[in-house]
Amino acid sequence: MQETALQLSQFIAGFWRTADRNTNTQQRLALIQGYLDLGVYSMDHADIYGGYQCEQLFGEALALAPALRDKMQIISKCGIRLVNDHNPDVYLNHYDTTSEHIIASVENSLTRLKTDYLDLLLIHRPDPLMDANAVAHAFGQLQQQGKVLHFGVSNFTPQQFDLLQSRVEQKLVCNQVEISPSNMSALHDGTLDHCQQHKLKPMAWSCLGGGDIFNATDPKSIRLRSTLASIADEVGAENISQVIYAWVLALPSKPHPIIGSGNIERIRSAVKATELRLTRQQWFSIWQASTGHGVP
Repeated sequence: MQETALQLSQFIAGFWRTADRNTNTQQRLALIQGYLDLGVYSMDHADIYGGYQCEQLFGEALALAPALRDKMQIISKCGIRLVNDHNPDVYLNHYDTTSEHIIASVENSLTRLKTDYLDLLLIHRPDPLMDANAVAHAFGQLQQQGKVLHFGVSNFTPQQFDLLQSRVEQKLVCNQVEISPSNMSALHDGTLDHCQQHKLKPMAWSCLGGGDIFNATDPKSIRLRSTLASIADEVGAENISQVIYAWVLALPSKPHPIIGSGNIERIRSAVKATELRLTRQQWFSIWQASTGHGVP
């Protein structure tokens, strides 16, 4: 199968909270349609989300309007096994990147999502027992069968990424990593430099810091809230969330932020962050609020 370039939407729709929301199938379909109407067509999942429920809930909604499948990209992740009724043989949460598990996980995801293929499959977490040759074998089989079009990783270091890429024939297309003003590790540990070097577009999870930026009372969160609010006033942003997304989008590796909201107005507000431009001093003001000190 000839590989074609994967073009992710600027923002990614994240569905890890789907099982936590008291919504019916029609409401879930309306959320999917809402994302698509806003130009957010890349849909992010993982087999384990919601205790293995979220993909199923998404698939039930998609089944109401199967023609929407051609208008979206479906992303999923595998490589973690959780203690759950779906896994009666598992008594301890652990990683599993064996060829057998990757293939079985994809088959299960396809069934739950009610689709014939994934646009992108990611290995969810680095596995100290990962045999890169075994992963490569699984990727090759899944692509040959047309069940997965593209491959990548999540939360990998540059070295872990390069190890897997050295064994995989397909070009790994992304690394999904945590990026936020409250967690800037990827900015300084070489992860985003690696993405820029290899022209990878990272997907950014937890851009809003899991809500701590808005609610926590530790000194860093208080500094961030104050600085973000000041900059929001300066640039005419609707809220500090928009400033955070603009801060992430300003990174030269061009991350694709994942939005986890089920509220269409919040999603619309997030997407409008593309209209904001931060000066370098505004950007570094946020960096300084996070670190608690100026640049060296």
